[in-house]
Amino acid sequence: MEKKRSEGILWRILFFLAVVISAAVLELGKHTVIGWILAALLLGGYYLIRSRCWNKWKTGRKLLVQVGMLAAFAAILWASWPPIRLIPAVKGSSAGSTGVIHVAQGDLTGVLTGDGQVEVYTGIPYAQPPVGPLRWKEPQPADPWEGVLKADHFAPMSMQTQNLPIYDSLVRIIGYHDYEISFSDNCREAASEDSLYLNIWKPAGKAEKLPVLVYVHGGSLQTGQPWYEAYSGEGLARKGVIVVNMGYRLGIFGFFADRELAAESPNGTTGNYGLLDQICALEWVRDNIAAFGGDPENVTLAGESAGAACVTALCTSPLAKGLFRRVIAESSTVTARHPAHSFRSLEDALKAGEETKARIGVKSIEGLRELPAERIVGELSAHHHLTVDGYSLTETPWESYEKGVFNEEARLHGFNGQESEAFILFDQANLSNYDGKIRGLFSPQEAEQVLALFPAATDAEAKRNWADIYSAFYFTYGHAVWERQAAGIPSYEYLFTRKNGSLGDWHSGEEVYFYGNIPEKSGLYNETDRKLSETMQQYFVNFIRTGDPNGNGLPEWPANTGIENRLLILDEDIRMETDPFAMLYPVLDRN
Repeated sequence: MEKKRSEGILWRILFFLAVVISAAVLELGKHTVIGWILAALLLGGYYLIRSRCWNKWKTGRKLLVQVGMLAAFAAILWASWPPIRLIPAVKGSSAGSTGVIHVAQGDLTGVLTGDGQVEVYTGIPYAQPPVGPLRWKEPQPADPWEGVLKADHFAPMSMQTQNLPIYDSLVRIIGYHDYEISFSDNCREAASEDSLYLNIWKPAGKAEKLPVLVYVHGGSLQTGQPWYEAYSGEGLARKGVIVVNMGYRLGIFGFFADRELAAESPNGTTGNYGLLDQICALEWVRDNIAAFGGDPENVTLAGESAGAACVTALCTSPLAKGLFRRVIAESSTVTARHPAHSFRSLEDALKAGEETKARIGVKSIEGLRELPAERIVGELSAHHHLTVDGYSLTETPWESYEKGVFNEEARLHGFNGQESEAFILFDQANLSNYDGKIRGLFSPQEAEQVLALFPAATDAEAKRNWADIYSAFYFTYGHAVWERQAAGIPSYEYLFTRKNGSLGDWHSGEEVYFYGNIPEKSGLYNETDRKLSETMQQYFVNFIRTGDPNGNGLPEWPANTGIENRLLILDEDIRMETDPFAMLYPVLDRN
């Protein structure tokens, strides 16, 4: 009797665990409500069977039922797989539609935020879909449309490999710590080659000559989309700035290079299609932003991570001259003599293109264009670099800056205290591998210098040193070089070091502060964070308006301190300090 009672308690505990695991899989996987209903019926039926029939059945029958349960649950997961949906322009309830705006291609309307303070226009085509014969072609001007375009949903993200929904949920839990249980997000985000659309946030009502910020999203030139809340344009629109961002071609669709493509191009170009998309979007802004109340003569170009790499490339592109006045670059540049990421030689790009064709088993561009996007999207990681194509970039940004040739008249840029953490999360250093990691990143002579500068006697020291060296090598050094290249224009450099309950000062952690999008009710941020965000937004707004972030009683931010490696620390205590990574820069200068 006691044994049966123990067995009964055990199976009820196991059943409870099965219920919890099933609910977690359904929620984290964003499965639809039908999945919850079917899973509840399945588990309820199993509970009744165990309670009433189990002791009467033989082992074989019990095993058959358990296998059937697993198969049925798998079928439920398949049947309730989250559908693909477009993301609405405004999260939650909208205050209604905007008035009609007329642009070169036709008329459109947007939507108002819930409080009616910001107008949002999303999914506006700025170029023709780069599909079929237009795959790997320079972007073509958007076609006109008939009627009034409802610009109330974001267009699909550019074609890219996508994680399973459960993976993305775990990233929100482990990385951002802001996961929310909800039945309103049981969907997957759309991705398509047809993604050359832009989005606009503006203060509600009539406006004229407002400053404009055009933002380029990051994602290693492989992933990313324009609708992440951290860099939504809503926050700065509330401060009187019109914000624009766009989708652009990524991976193999945006940065594939081939001699056949160069030969068929009227401009002899190949390899920088994503960069050309960004230029096309800037041209659209120049020609149409006045219809939204923006000043086409007062445009600031901004980007983060790979987006910042593109911004610094556009600073030396002859095609981008006159399309913006000022620039903001967060956590990346391609201005060093040998950029650490997001850039390669044309020779390397063409070689990678040939290797891709060989892997896929296609010999011609015509053959590649006939393949569906899903067939080649996995080649993203082989093609996520800018190159000197002779058209959008006639030389490396380093060479242009050495000659004093660039497009911006002022710049604001910087990086975060722990840029490397997300990238080395599963590649930490300790005493046993520290030496090897350093020697794998530097030449023998340079490695000796680095080890002398960053000695490690404990695992903790090795771990911290490796994180700092990785940050300097891949992120901060490029900013130090760019700061030295100011060549007579005002340049303002920062270091963001604020910790919080979310990303803190990891890569991209500053964006929610600069763009004014800290969630109102989030417990991951406190009043100090909100105060810092207000200050950072004001620096941004001042710079976007005038090219100088100072004013309005803000802590002074001196310009052009690159030679001394001084920068502005953005934290609870805002102050000027020496760049903590500067001791490594003389070694990297010789790279």
